[in-house]
Amino acid sequence: MGFGLPEFVQNPENRCPVTLLLDTSASMRGEPIAELNAGLRAFHHQILCDELASLRVELSVISFGGEARLVQDFCTIDELGPPTLEASGDTPMGDALDLGLRMVDARKAVYRANGIHYYRPWIFLITDGAPTDGIAWQEAALSMQEADLLGRVTFFTVGVQGADMAILRDIASPNRPPLMLQGLKFRDLFQWLSASVRRVSMSRIGGETLALPPVTGWAEIRP
Repeated sequence: MGFGLPEFVQNPENRCPVTLLLDTSASMRGEPIAELNAGLRAFHHQILCDELASLRVELSVISFGGEARLVQDFCTIDELGPPTLEASGDTPMGDALDLGLRMVDARKAVYRANGIHYYRPWIFLITDGAPTDGIAWQEAALSMQEADLLGRVTFFTVGVQGADMAILRDIASPNRPPLMLQGLKFRDLFQWLSASVRRVSMSRIGGETLALPPVTGWAEIRP
């Protein structure tokens, strides 16, 4: 099959898609949102400094503050700088989970249509609260858990101070309990994420499961 879209003609490398579901509700105002933005900039810089990862890692960003919104569609790190997020509104987490999974599935279809090989997508949920969209989050969480268990995505959940960890345990994949961020160590989190996806992007598609760096420098697992 020949390549179709110009982005794949110019860069036919394997793709490593990463989707960030980021809580930008009003409770994130001030230092939390500032540190989150700093973490995004650090992630972008570290991937950009790796020649191969900058061509393979594709990032999409969905914020949920008042509404679930696509802030940045999938693109490689060398194509676009990190977005600057602002905090407001409530926490429609279920809508964000649903949108994230739909975006990933649509992107995989684009890869397949253009003959591009890809690694299992990563979806990263970061929140400092609890869902405010009724019971919509429960159905969305079940869909995300199923996708993780079937190997369609790798789903991580991270709670920031104030997060309802009991609900996050219900949202998280059984394979991967939720993590609690230590303070506001967003930059450490994104350094871990960049190191992890760089490792994935250099591996062989369909190869052995890779050991990821420890999270002890920025997170802990709450019982």
